Amino acid sequence: MSRNVIETVMGGVVLLVAAVFLVFAYSSSNLRDTSGYTVVARFNSVEGVSNGTDVRLSGIKVGSVTGQRLDPDTYLAELSISLDDSVKLPSDTVAKIQSDGLLGGTYVALTPGAEEEMIGDGGEIRYTQDPVNLTDLIGRFMFSSPPPPAGQQPAPAPAPEPSIQ
Repeated sequence: MSRNVIETVMGGVVLLVAAVFLVFAYSSSNLRDTSGYTVVARFNSVEGVSNGTDVRLSGIKVGSVTGQRLDPDTYLAELSISLDDSVKLPSDTVAKIQSDGLLGGTYVALTPGAEEEMIGDGGEIRYTQDPVNLTDLIGRFMFSSPPPPAGQQPAPAPAPEPSIQ
């Protein structure tokens, strides 16, 4: 009989620890209802961005990515971004996809412009900058080969000289 009581108490402790872990995980994940207004930004590439990715202004989270789709007419990646109501962006705001570091995740950084007109709900951020591909940069640095001009194939390697013996 005493063994059943101990097993029951241990099971309760395990369930309590699991519940505390779930509460901690939820509170630290910044999963909240998205409120505010929605804007759209179009990029050539949204590598590393997914739904829930932070949108930051001066390093402070002011929104999140709520959706992404491919525009069938222009073949550009279109991000739907939900921003806090307290953040009003000028119409010449720039959105760029940046990395938190070499091993960090990505986020969308906003740089406000100087226009008097503001972007409203359903508006568009017209000026965007694509993410930098760190793998390509590291490869270029390691092998010190300049990139080929846009639209051209790299030059083939020269043929080896015949050796005379």
